[in-house]
Amino acid sequence: MLDSAQLQAYDRDGYLRVRGLFSRPEVGVLLDGVEHALAATRRIGDMPDAAGRSSKLALWMDVREDVFGAATRHPRLVGAARQLLREDVYHWHSKVMLKEPRVGGAWEWHQDYGYWYRDGCLYPRLVSCMLALDPATPANGCLQVMPGSHLLGRIEHGRSGNQSGADPERVAAAQARLQTVHAEMDPGDVLFFHANTLHASGPNASDAPRRAYICCYNALSNRPFGGKGHGNPEPIALVPDDAILAFARAEA
Repeated sequence: MLDSAQLQAYDRDGYLRVRGLFSRPEVGVLLDGVEHALAATRRIGDMPDAAGRSSKLALWMDVREDVFGAATRHPRLVGAARQLLREDVYHWHSKVMLKEPRVGGAWEWHQDYGYWYRDGCLYPRLVSCMLALDPATPANGCLQVMPGSHLLGRIEHGRSGNQSGADPERVAAAQARLQTVHAEMDPGDVLFFHANTLHASGPNASDAPRRAYICCYNALSNRPFGGKGHGNPEPIALVPDDAILAFARAEA
């Protein structure tokens, strides 16, 4: 699915943006499932930023029998994750993120491996796949990334207001040497990013929501030690390519 130039870009930058990986009709089906996902999830995060603005986050570790489960097992995501990690993968966790208009908050600079290291993963051999369900722009708090920051290694993380963030001194030093890129996306675009890539996002200052689905995969060789970690470390049974649209037809 991904060509050699895309794989090289990911290895160099620590992220890869793929345009139009999912169609607008597929995105529409996923959008219809957002409220159900929020309602059906016990682990709902409401993480205020320094200004007291909050974003909603619904997180689950199983592979659901719903439209987001179809996305989790979709060959376009799983296939790309396998290519980027150069081996088979399993589902680590998934989440739906919602930044509501005018009140959706910012996320501090952090690495996902800053958290997952403590879950027993010896290597940062994990990839996150962020599927835009709404247009993502600087105005509504799109993701920001630092190209090449995955090569810095794991940075210590601690409390940053009500969130957990990377060491501010290290982040400032990285910002002085690296670019900061606003990962603007249209619905259906997917941003793949390395577990050590520094990323953050601003608040939603617009009048429209910013919703996204993020699926994270771990390399099968990177099973956590000590019975820790997320997900079930077994190969993923892929769904057909039209599974998201078929789910909508079945529900009709």
